Amino acid sequence: MSFTDIKVRYAETDAMAIVHHANYYIYFEVAREDLIRESGISYKDLEDKGIMMPLIETHCKYIEAAKYDDDLVVESSISQLTPVKVRIEYVVRRKNDNTILATGNTLQTFVDSNEFKIVNLKRNNEDIWNKFAEIFKA
Repeated sequence: MSFTDIKVRYAETDAMAIVHHANYYIYFEVAREDLIRESGISYKDLEDKGIMMPLIETHCKYIEAAKYDDDLVVESSISQLTPVKVRIEYVVRRKNDNTILATGNTLQTFVDSNEFKIVNLKRNNEDIWNKFAEIFKA
């Protein structure tokens, strides 16, 4: 599991100082990058090896509003891993009272960056597969 700190910026809010719903997906993206980076790889490393991870499914359940200047923490973890896809779960909490504000998940597939075809990561890049497998076990 990974923990990512987010400070809600004014530009992320609407006229009521409430975080616009689309920004939660940006928070998920930041948390996903941190989760992967903690394994010792980055999106850039993946792309340098010819692997991309496009989203094929997303979900977010909004429970309570985050507001301007809130300090948030986004918990992220891998809940499903196969050689061709990965599902990552997210929990967004307000730091000062630990209230859950949103939960969600993303499903991504592994594709070859040249042909944009699904690849079997375990077969085609065992080093990266092993790093994802380590995150999944943690």
